[in-house]
Amino acid sequence: MKRERVILAVVALALIGGAAGVLGHLKANQRLGAPGVKTEPIPGSRNVKVVLPERVLHYESEWIEPDPLVTNTLPADTSYGQRRYFNPSDPNDQLQVTVVLMGADRTSIHKPQFCLEGAGWRIDSNWSLETTVPMERPFRYDLPVIRLVSTRTFRNADGAPVIMRGVYVYWFVADNALSGDISGADRMWQMAKHMLRTGELQRWAYVSCFAVCAPGQEDATFERIKRFIVAAVPEFQLTPGGATAAALGKH
Repeated sequence: MKRERVILAVVALALIGGAAGVLGHLKANQRLGAPGVKTEPIPGSRNVKVVLPERVLHYESEWIEPDPLVTNTLPADTSYGQRRYFNPSDPNDQLQVTVVLMGADRTSIHKPQFCLEGAGWRIDSNWSLETTVPMERPFRYDLPVIRLVSTRTFRNADGAPVIMRGVYVYWFVADNALSGDISGADRMWQMAKHMLRTGELQRWAYVSCFAVCAPGQEDATFERIKRFIVAAVPEFQLTPGGATAAALGKH
């Protein structure tokens, strides 16, 4: 019995050592994959700018520079794209689109829940869900997304409390890969499988659309965001394409 235990221990150590060696080799020799969103170079920087459309449907927009609190927290090789879209004839009809694109450091892609809660929004788990947005371009497919609904109390000009709701829709995209899994397990599995098969680190981005509304308007606001996504996403997202397009096109 003692001999069997020794043999098992030796085998286990060998397997652990082998796995560590493989992972170490992959990390030392990995190359970074292509992004799944449109980008353009930033002069004098190794990072890139995620290109978002200036006009979508009836919306105009303005570019928003990343908050220093964000850029100082996330890895230095993280790239961004952020615009506020607004309806010139309706001040209540606006939303913000943010794209966070990782570099070689995959910790850029974190759970957006942390950002919402850090900004004072309390997430309502009863309203949060995984769903899809039916897309029309470049062909028909279902874009997997996560919808979060949150609450925050503001103060009006008289100092009285005003409760507002935030509808936050997000998903993850890389070259030929999409994920709308709230746990993140699907994306991590795709990344590990791709790395083992190709030696390439997928360059994931997370895309989010955020709009604020009055209580009771959550569903209507979500429908408005979905219409925006259908029109805007084909203008800046390169995935689906290639293998993903072929797979999704079968449905």
